[in-house]
Amino acid sequence: MEMLKDYIDIFEEYLEQVVYDPAFANLYNPVKYTLENKGKRIRPAIVMLAYDAFGDNIKEVLPAALSIEVFHNFTLLHDDIMDDAPTRRGKDSVYKKYGLNAAILSGDAMLIQSYGYLQSYSVGLFKKLMEIVNTNAIKVCEGQQLDMDFETRDNVTIAEYIKMIELKTAVLIAGGLKMGALIGGANDEQSEHLYQFGKNIGIAFQLQDDILDTYGDKFKVGKQKGGDILQKKKTYLYLKTMELLEGQAQSDFESLYNSDKENKVIDVTSVFDTVVIKEYAEQVKQAYLDLAYSHLNAVNLDEESIAVFQSFAKYLVERDY
Repeated sequence: MEMLKDYIDIFEEYLEQVVYDPAFANLYNPVKYTLENKGKRIRPAIVMLAYDAFGDNIKEVLPAALSIEVFHNFTLLHDDIMDDAPTRRGKDSVYKKYGLNAAILSGDAMLIQSYGYLQSYSVGLFKKLMEIVNTNAIKVCEGQQLDMDFETRDNVTIAEYIKMIELKTAVLIAGGLKMGALIGGANDEQSEHLYQFGKNIGIAFQLQDDILDTYGDKFKVGKQKGGDILQKKKTYLYLKTMELLEGQAQSDFESLYNSDKENKVIDVTSVFDTVVIKEYAEQVKQAYLDLAYSHLNAVNLDEESIAVFQSFAKYLVERDY
């Protein structure tokens, strides 16, 4: 999507201007490493996208775009520690490269920095932005706790899983859109509809991540193929497969998924294929995309702006990396 590329280019130029105190290189080198190990830069781009629908000076929104990108990367840094994930975006994760203590402390610094970047806005706007950030920050923690709880539970439902990804992933996308809209001058009703648009897009986005983890190209995705399977994560693909199987087939699949056997990813994927799980996931993903569009249509934007948001949503949920 060409417009996103333009936003990302502007953001990258802004990011290069961020200065870290060289006297504390051991603290800030992991931060720089994290931010320079580029992901998709989706979150700063969506802040800018939402701003552009209402505002006329894109530089005005860059501190908020930086805030949400730093916060997002902080969560990934700590997630990798909790998941014992050795790589991120095709490179060593921070705790593998710099050590556990450095990763924890640098992550803490990123969290604090993410709040600080919002201080450039007026008092009234700062209060609204901080309300979004604080609310979503605690939701991300709640989502992470649910994700951890699911590891030891055998009765996780699909509804619970959707709630977890709403909290852990979708609220950041939703919050970014709402922040950008408010900075651009949107009213509370418009910004809330964009929040709901983003929340449902975020759920669809994570479902696509679930699909790509098993069915994507690992070189495009940038992480180990079948990582969720190896970590025994109760993703939508697993939960729906358990729902579709019966009797001994269900018991055998559950045992396989919770095992550490060789060729586990291949064997689990074979069961997924048997119940056409990818197609089920695609259908649910589309349902959340349709719900997102219903909120987008309530924002009362011109047709051109609506089309831009729709293209953005389609890009997110149909990406192959």
